[in-house]
Amino acid sequence: MAKKLFLLILIPLVFILRDESGIEAQESPNFHVVVNMVQLNVAVTDKKGNYITGLGPKDFAIVEDGIVEKAATFAEGDEPARSLGEFAEQDSSAAPSGPLAKPSSDGASSQTFASLVSGANVFVLFDSSDYMYRGFVFAQDAIAEFIRSLGNADKIAFYSYSRDLSRAAALTSDRAQILRALRSTVAGDQAALYNALLLTLKDAAQNKGRKVVVVFSNGPDNSSVVPPEDVAEFAQSAGVSIYMISTQTAKLEPVSTAVFDRMTAATGGKAYFAKNWKDEHRAFAFIGDDLRHLYSLSYYPKPNANTGWRAITVKLVGDQLKKYKVRTRNGYRPQPSRFSSDDKTTLSGVVPE
Repeated sequence: MAKKLFLLILIPLVFILRDESGIEAQESPNFHVVVNMVQLNVAVTDKKGNYITGLGPKDFAIVEDGIVEKAATFAEGDEPARSLGEFAEQDSSAAPSGPLAKPSSDGASSQTFASLVSGANVFVLFDSSDYMYRGFVFAQDAIAEFIRSLGNADKIAFYSYSRDLSRAAALTSDRAQILRALRSTVAGDQAALYNALLLTLKDAAQNKGRKVVVVFSNGPDNSSVVPPEDVAEFAQSAGVSIYMISTQTAKLEPVSTAVFDRMTAATGGKAYFAKNWKDEHRAFAFIGDDLRHLYSLSYYPKPNANTGWRAITVKLVGDQLKKYKVRTRNGYRPQPSRFSSDDKTTLSGVVPE
């Protein structure tokens, strides 16, 4: 009798354990990481801020999470990106003229490489809030000069923001269209900078090649619901460099100053604080100069089990080059994109293709 009672208790317990183990298996899916080509905008300067030009792919070392990565493409300035195979041919005095016509070893054609870096996609985000009533026209003049100064290969979009974002002109090569949108902008109400910046970054992330957002802000954010830390992380993960020009009005608030500095530095850009309209023109000129001197490197990450934040370090190779300063984004986070047919989560990389 005791044995029968023990069996009656044991059998339901076995089924309960089986059910729990099955539930646990369902709640612990296997994760894939599918990371596309990661692209980096890299500035190299000396101690005085002068740009170092003429470097080649062999002069750079890329490390992701302690893993040494191999560059796939390279370009300097506005030149089209070339595969590393093409540089090898050039070193052996057999480099073809113009874009490489044959597919590379990884199956990507030279046209794909050239489309990654041929000029830049520049999104200008203009503060049209009530902070701008005094300096509105001066800021428009500085932005107009900046737009005219950009290279022919660059495409430009012009957005403005106050409480809401206005996509005044979509990405285009037509400078006249951008200038018309700029001149038709009117001043608004409160400033929701981080809301507008996040939406602008999401638009920029949809494009191939170098992606840059240039923000003109005349004051601190007083209306956003998005924290600046989230905006900065999205920019890093999407591979978009943020440049910010802010007037003295914003610099009078230490919190805004610190946020602007951290956000731009983390993405490989820079922050400028202008005391007057002359400083605004100079700041835009510095940004234009920076875009013309950036090195563009890309790589396919080696297998990495880390599905969280991945740190990126770019260094110069050789004792003579170590004295120079390298500026680029410091990492990214692979973002969930979709569920595959076998119910396994797939994580996409940071460069949409």
